[in-house]
Amino acid sequence: MKDLRKQDFTPTILDFGPVQFYIARHFGFCYGVENAIEISYKAIEENPDKRVFLLSQMIHNQDVNHDLLSRGIKFIMDTDGKQFIPWDEVKKEDVVIIPAFGTTLEIEHLLLSKGIEVQRYNTTCPFVEKVWNRSEKLGGENYTIIIHGKPKHEETRATFSHSAQNGHSIVVRDMAEAQRLTEYIVGRKTKEEFYKEFEGNHSRGLDPERDLQKLGVVNQTTMLATETQAIADYFRQTMIHKYGAENLSQHFADTRDTLCYATNDNQEATYKLLLTDADLAIVVGGYNSSNTSHIVELCQRKFPTYFINSEREIKSNLEIHHFDIHQKEKKITRDFLPDKNLVKIVLTSGASCPDTLVDCVMLRILEFFKSSRELDDVLEEIVAN
Repeated sequence: MKDLRKQDFTPTILDFGPVQFYIARHFGFCYGVENAIEISYKAIEENPDKRVFLLSQMIHNQDVNHDLLSRGIKFIMDTDGKQFIPWDEVKKEDVVIIPAFGTTLEIEHLLLSKGIEVQRYNTTCPFVEKVWNRSEKLGGENYTIIIHGKPKHEETRATFSHSAQNGHSIVVRDMAEAQRLTEYIVGRKTKEEFYKEFEGNHSRGLDPERDLQKLGVVNQTTMLATETQAIADYFRQTMIHKYGAENLSQHFADTRDTLCYATNDNQEATYKLLLTDADLAIVVGGYNSSNTSHIVELCQRKFPTYFINSEREIKSNLEIHHFDIHQKEKKITRDFLPDKNLVKIVLTSGASCPDTLVDCVMLRILEFFKSSRELDDVLEEIVAN
């Protein structure tokens, strides 16, 4: 029998009278994030007399990271690879936690050379490892691996490192870059132009004339699943056009199985939110969170959308401080709550956001609606139905 709760992406409506919340059916921590956080706290408890380091932020959530810092954990680098603590200061007796995004083979080998036990506190998400395994298989079959991801994102850097060990690899950020890469597949642009345009984003020794004849697409697991699939479909059509449908299997690999179920479920739940008649959307998460940014992007297609990292960004019923994902800066919006008898709000979060933060945001907004129903009564009604 199918689990209908998982198959149904329809949002839950919490009706408080003067304000209603449309809550996404899937949001918040996924298995990989929960596992990573659990192992991090375990590392702290098991090593009270040792220095405990994180390669970088455990997840893209400031509250979780601040709590880890407050317990004595130190970050070796930021999410873009900028070094905070020199490698020379990291010693054999130290504990180093590998974050959920994984790490590059180069860093892993560096830690092993220092005698650090890498695997004991390795919190790499199983779905990230699944992408690495798929890349290894593709490389073994002489496919060039196209990675849909943000080149500077730590997960993409890790995936590229693992992928490039097994086969030629190249990172494309979006459909526009995929279309530009196609110019080299079909021979419209030169090898010299390729090296200039994709500098730093392809494996060493990749020859576009030789190595773009067999392709497979994998992804940074926090990217929009629909965009990854659209990019894969685009390359598939390109190979059909160049080699013929009857020869497709020799030139393009089906890699749909690398999409992360949690990211996909969160995004599918967001699409269902777009079918509501809400007045605005509030998305909670870390401002450097890739998957949260994509949820914001989806919500913006229909609603005025406010991306906040906690309830503290809601200063009053007249003012909210939020992050603009396009300008990459904080903004202040006044009168963000409409002046009407019934206000309808979409409320969701990214996979690196604790559910408690979403609760705090909802409770903060309820402060502005003095005649709202009691929370316990609303929740009892939901359970009864």
